[in-house]
Amino acid sequence: MPVEPAEVSRRHYSLATLRSIIATWGERIRFRWELEQKLKEDPHLIDDIGLTRQQFEAEIAKSFWQVSNPL
Repeated sequence: MPVEPAEVSRRHYSLATLRSIIATWGERIRFRWELEQKLKEDPHLIDDIGLTRQQFEAEIAKSFWQVSNPL
């Protein structure tokens, strides 16, 4: 059975959306990992960026699919 053009574009859009979501998740993983590394290297940086230790720990504890609070 032939695929209609509307179905093809819908599949393409869905694949693009999926790629975008996966890229965003990767960025969140890297961002939270880097925050954690900065804390280990220099704990005083938390104060410099205006976060409390509790806010910082809550951010790095989030799973990759959870949205970050603006820092």
